[in-house]
Amino acid sequence: MPVIRHLTGAAYGTHFADQLALVAVPLVAALALNATPASIGLLVACQSMAHLLGSIPFGILADQRQLRHLAITSATVSLIGFACAALSIGFGSVLGFGASVTLAGFGVVLFGLTALSIVPRAASAEELGRANASIEVPRAACSFIVPLTVGLVISDVPGWAIFLVACLGSTLALRMSWSLPSFEVKPTQQEAVVSKILLGAKFVLRHRLLLPISLCAIFWNFAFAALLVVLVPAIQDLFGFEPGSFGISLSAFGLGAICGTWLSGRLANLVAPAFILLFGPGTSAMASGGLLLLGPGSSVFVQYALFFLLGFGPSMWLIAQNSVRQLMTPTEMLGRVNAVIQTAIYGIRPLGAIAGGYWVTLFGVEAGLQLVVGAFVLSFLVSAFSDLRRVSSYGALAAEGQK
Repeated sequence: MPVIRHLTGAAYGTHFADQLALVAVPLVAALALNATPASIGLLVACQSMAHLLGSIPFGILADQRQLRHLAITSATVSLIGFACAALSIGFGSVLGFGASVTLAGFGVVLFGLTALSIVPRAASAEELGRANASIEVPRAACSFIVPLTVGLVISDVPGWAIFLVACLGSTLALRMSWSLPSFEVKPTQQEAVVSKILLGAKFVLRHRLLLPISLCAIFWNFAFAALLVVLVPAIQDLFGFEPGSFGISLSAFGLGAICGTWLSGRLANLVAPAFILLFGPGTSAMASGGLLLLGPGSSVFVQYALFFLLGFGPSMWLIAQNSVRQLMTPTEMLGRVNAVIQTAIYGIRPLGAIAGGYWVTLFGVEAGLQLVVGAFVLSFLVSAFSDLRRVSSYGALAAEGQK
């Protein structure tokens, strides 16, 4: 599958640059731009804003435009954004830095939706699981390697240099996207943008598999965002670990995602998708519950193991649900459906973070952890009591989707 190889190469460049920015933005803002805590919060929000504002319109574009051109555009936009970020740091402009990372984020969002629409055009139903695993490996690998690397060099390397390195990632993505072939563009009826969005949303809400997938993702992302807020005071006040264990835990999460992604590609046609669709949220509920058992005297390696599990199961789930989405959604609607689901997912993350902080303030750190566990459990329950538990094979889904 040469198309998948080129797409995977583009994914490596895109996710390397995106993860670099994700880790570096708050650090560079504090160290190089002397930004206030409030400003740092706004800069971090700028990265999420691209997902919230860009997912729907980019999803519509993915249904109507040449996907090769969109992939090339995504890399170009990110490259310009990261280059401008480096210049903004050099000029000491916080405002320019925020605008630049937002622009780069739009390129990342466009690439993600474009890639999800390319995969089912380049792989058969039997190859879909392995193909989706292939393009998720870069995200998982970068989520492990990049945080460790930035943490080691951030004190010795100027901030602008980090974003120039991000430009190299976008340049790789541009080179690999240029190698992609052109894809058939099916003519669609001219409709108002709002009508197109509502059509995609209605399709998700009425679908026996896509609705529970969406609800599972919403509860999971709410829980994970809240956990990132709750974990810092929990480490200090409940567990008695060093603050640095927070960063190592996130790296353990990334390592788990690498392992889960690698295994998922090899199990795609050997294990019923239903098992993986329940295994992902199930392991999250178990791992988060394990955090409630930690306390003074506990080994920090238990925390690392729990975060490894949080990365391992959900990474397998992500690949499986991507395959289900691609098989059950009409090709001409795939971009919109992906955009609707992605908007819901990224829209809930700020709410989860706010809720986690608010809950800890009102009821204490332990109650905050209980909120996190409750949301992870809900993500499992909406899957376990849905038709997702009956998905026996991707081939059967492909046959159903063609009816």
